[in-house]
Amino acid sequence: MPPEVKFIASAEPITADANCAPRQGNSEASGSNAGVFHGGVMRRVSGAFIVGLLSTAAAVTSGCNRSADQQTPGKVIAGSPPAANHAVLDAAASPADDGNWVMPGKDYGASRFSGLNQINPSNVAKLALSFTFSTGTTKGFEAPPLVVNGTMYVITPFPNILYALDLTKPGAPTKWVFKPKPLAASQGVACCDVVNRGAVYDAGKIFFNTLDGQTIAVDASSGQQVWRTQLGDIQKGETITMAPLVAGGKVLVGNSGGEMGVRGWIAALDEGSGKLAWRAYNTGPDKDVLIGSRFKPFYAMDQGKDLGVKSWPPDAWKIGGGTVWGWLSYDPATKLVYYGVGNPGPWNPDQRPGDNKWTTGVFARDVNSGEAVWYYQTTPHDLFDHDDINEIILADMPWQGQRRPVLMRPARDGFFYVFDRRTGQVLSAAPYGYVNAYKGVDLRTGRIIPNHDKDTKPGRVVRDICPASPGLKDWNPSAFSPLTGLVYIPHNNLCMDFGAMEANYISGTPYVGADVKMYAGPGGNRGAFTAWDPVNQRKAWEIPEDLPVWSPALVTAGGIVFYGTMDGWFKAVDARTGRQLWRFKAGSGIIGQPISYKGPDGRQYIAFVAGVGGWSGAVVSGNLDTRDPTAALGFVNAVKDLPMKTTAGGMLYVFTLPR
Repeated sequence: MPPEVKFIASAEPITADANCAPRQGNSEASGSNAGVFHGGVMRRVSGAFIVGLLSTAAAVTSGCNRSADQQTPGKVIAGSPPAANHAVLDAAASPADDGNWVMPGKDYGASRFSGLNQINPSNVAKLALSFTFSTGTTKGFEAPPLVVNGTMYVITPFPNILYALDLTKPGAPTKWVFKPKPLAASQGVACCDVVNRGAVYDAGKIFFNTLDGQTIAVDASSGQQVWRTQLGDIQKGETITMAPLVAGGKVLVGNSGGEMGVRGWIAALDEGSGKLAWRAYNTGPDKDVLIGSRFKPFYAMDQGKDLGVKSWPPDAWKIGGGTVWGWLSYDPATKLVYYGVGNPGPWNPDQRPGDNKWTTGVFARDVNSGEAVWYYQTTPHDLFDHDDINEIILADMPWQGQRRPVLMRPARDGFFYVFDRRTGQVLSAAPYGYVNAYKGVDLRTGRIIPNHDKDTKPGRVVRDICPASPGLKDWNPSAFSPLTGLVYIPHNNLCMDFGAMEANYISGTPYVGADVKMYAGPGGNRGAFTAWDPVNQRKAWEIPEDLPVWSPALVTAGGIVFYGTMDGWFKAVDARTGRQLWRFKAGSGIIGQPISYKGPDGRQYIAFVAGVGGWSGAVVSGNLDTRDPTAALGFVNAVKDLPMKTTAGGMLYVFTLPR
């Protein structure tokens, strides 16, 4: 039976009834979801837009039972249909699909959209397993496979083994294996499991990073090393977990270690030789950040000289985090690379008064020189570890009567941002789930509006902060379909209790200063999969999930969206309605990214790797004690039942339609 579809009210002004249940205008939601708040509203105030959240729904329900209305995992909650004149892909950043999958984001625009359409709603239920491959690892598997002209490439978590599989032969036998042998000691300084987020193919080579801070180029045909460059220093607590991006003849790489007191940076290596072309730090003086005459941030809060020093206590910027462990996008027309910056350190905000530039924000840089062109700080003086490293989708979107080149991104702070990618101006910022840590975003000043009731202070525990530290969505990327105009967001529904304490810096050791305990947000479901309309700034539909959704999304021209769950279900749903069409139970929880490719036989295939872990699944992959609510920086408390739902693994699954 298809899942039950329930409707939510449209975005009307929100009030509360005598029982503290929020209601929207004069409308009532039907069924068991009546009274559930599903997002914010937008108001015009003195010519500027303010995205209101606490000033409407959350404010009128303060003191009410936040979990009174339980969501049923798997049931689709339907909202409003997308706009007819919707966002589309940028043609330069997202060219026509050639059937390969050469980088994690699919293309420079990070669409994660496959133009293949053989698999569609009428036949997806017939999907059958084509072949499997065991990677021999049991840590968190976040990387997607790559497919290039009949060969599949799979990069594992530590020890970062690269496999090449021959898709032209039955069962896809191994063509070659490359073992980089990273330093074992790097496992001891990895914050949140020993993950790797993927490799990239360009010009006959596979490029990838290792946990111990190396970037390596391997010949795609032979598996022989071409070059190897050491960028990170594990003695300082630096690791590299992100997938590189190759653009403009440069291999772009950033470091991890924001919880270890490192100084964040992004570097560009020459694609041919591996030699360092430039490195830009995300804290410190302008000369280190590569800020010069071309730097034109849109908002006054980001303007000024040496803000990477002045917005910190003396020398705190030297150990202030701001790493680049997430996703990068690239506009070939302007030669600009876009990326988000991680959290400031330590988590205890009292130790770093000020805005803490240039952490938790978005940079646009010239790919050739590294020069900063613009920047926007999403959460100045971040209180909650709301890194801003999430994916950045390049699109063209109708806005106030004209088409605008934009960046779209569901951020960790809970707001879906749309930027003019030429200037960094925020066009809209609406909550795509439950948020009470902030009241909204002031689009006149660009500054997020904090809820001071949730401010953390040493010596006391602040309760019911939503979203929790992993954010409303963490690293796992969404997908965008130019056919529906919707962004498909895999995300969390978690809140937390936060207790700040003094952190002491010792090089190469944790520098956090907080005790955190996470738990399910309103409704009782710990995750959701949401289809978001970026033009109308509202949900089209949503699927509540029992566990946090830590798997990236894939959407295809066949009208199918694929994603995985932490208890091992791989799901196909209708891109327009969210109706479940097919599912498969894998041997381990899924946090890896699915891909779609055209095989040598001309058929469309779907592939993913199952292997639970990462921050969310460390309780399984790291065999952590479920009795410790603060384990894995508080995540274990939210998923203490996960060891009963899945086991560790590292298996590739590939599906296609039967002949």
